[in-house]
Amino acid sequence: MRYTLLLHYPEQTGEELGPEALAEGMRAFQAYARALDEAGVLMGAEVLQQSGATTTVSLASGGFVVQDGPFADTKEQLGGTFVIEVPDLDVAIDWARQAPSVAWGHIEIRPTATRYVDGSWQGTQPVT
Repeated sequence: MRYTLLLHYPEQTGEELGPEALAEGMRAFQAYARALDEAGVLMGAEVLQQSGATTTVSLASGGFVVQDGPFADTKEQLGGTFVIEVPDLDVAIDWARQAPSVAWGHIEIRPTATRYVDGSWQGTQPVT
């Protein structure tokens, strides 16, 4: 089963963190990514730019709206993702527990319903 680990944590700039904390965080995430990769479960990972670089679009109000910034006003940001392929939720929870950011934020574990691979949609949920 494929899961995406969505890493939510307080938003801070590199300057706010300081060079030592930033370097330590980079080392911790590198070790975590390496462990996932060596276990053969890592499908992909991305660190996202700060939420100020976000653009949100919607047609929900009847017209096309483009908004600078994230949709939700929150003290935490979605800072990155890891997509893993594991047998079940218990294994996904175990990997999420090992993510460095679990110590200062939240990790949402969301199963994949469908995915686009080699020109077609695959999965348990139809794409509408």
